[in-house]
Amino acid sequence: MNITHSRWTSFTRLALTGACLALAACSGPSRPKPTEIPGVPVLQDVRTNWTANIGNIDFPLVASARDDRVALANSQGVVAVLDATTGKDVWRLKLDQAISAGVGSDGQQYAVVTRNNELVTLQDGKVQWRKNLPAQSFTAPLVAGARVFVLTADRSVIAFDGATGRQLWTQQRPGEPLVLKQAGVLLAVKNTLVVGLSGRLAGLDPNTGVIRWESAIATPRGTNDVERLVDLVAPFDRVGDVVCVRAFQTSVGCVNAERGQGVWTRPSAGEMGVSGNDNLLVAPMSNGVVQAFNRSNGERLWDTERLKYRILSAPLVTPRGVLVADNGGWLYLLSLADGALLNRIKLDSEALATAPVLAGGRYVVVTRDGRVTGLQIP
Repeated sequence: MNITHSRWTSFTRLALTGACLALAACSGPSRPKPTEIPGVPVLQDVRTNWTANIGNIDFPLVASARDDRVALANSQGVVAVLDATTGKDVWRLKLDQAISAGVGSDGQQYAVVTRNNELVTLQDGKVQWRKNLPAQSFTAPLVAGARVFVLTADRSVIAFDGATGRQLWTQQRPGEPLVLKQAGVLLAVKNTLVVGLSGRLAGLDPNTGVIRWESAIATPRGTNDVERLVDLVAPFDRVGDVVCVRAFQTSVGCVNAERGQGVWTRPSAGEMGVSGNDNLLVAPMSNGVVQAFNRSNGERLWDTERLKYRILSAPLVTPRGVLVADNGGWLYLLSLADGALLNRIKLDSEALATAPVLAGGRYVVVTRDGRVTGLQIP
């Protein structure tokens, strides 16, 4: 997770990573070696249905799942929509530019951002329109309500007409000069556009860009730009009107997006986003400890050190357990009740490129080298 330094008009990559931040200093002690996990008794079956390949991924991919289809992209400019029940291509298109953010979709229209700061929309395997952006973007565009919304790295939100690409409005909020090269928070809740801006969730009018409300998840602290970095990171979790998110290395919290009111926040040092259900919210920490919070009030339900010191992916809460992977290619299924290890399977030798998603009754996982796997948890 690289960091981008922004003074609103120019961007300079810093040679810092989220892992360095997690250890407070890149020159500090190395990460402790994880405890070996002996043979795991299979308490819940996890079956591989199919595998496919999308190609190498070195940007913050978001897999867009709609019904029985999942949209993916690779770093070389390939955008593909797969049938999640079989793993077969519905369509696949190679763009003429590398991709830096995507994929956003409403199930019909798809959107990505290229490394040349160009927003590209596609439908049925063909490019619809392209628009130049004023800044980089690392967050998948949001396609909703016949519009396409983009969150750029200078913390601007820009709305485009979905059919023509005509720019409708732009909204920019000042913030800290560092941003993560990591997908942020951008979603629709009824008739409110919810956006992560620095350490705050903001609710915008999708027709005008006017900010209706803001709610703090974390407050910048410290004496330098790195210490003050509090971006909200994907994936987020929504149940009804309540959206729960992680602030990078600081906290997790939930906000009622209908009223614009914070529900709760709790300290939690982690780099990856969250997942939940009606009852709990699961948030892996930077040290490999996995935490679960009561969704309604933030009370700690359990935490498990079984994966401590492993570098974990963002999770996905399923009815049968919590899916989370490490950077060695192992996928784990943890109990919803207490975090106990129910199963593990070897996917690859690479970390996941994005959080697992559910589509067509399959749990789809994608590794950094582009291996796509469709799983069932009976």
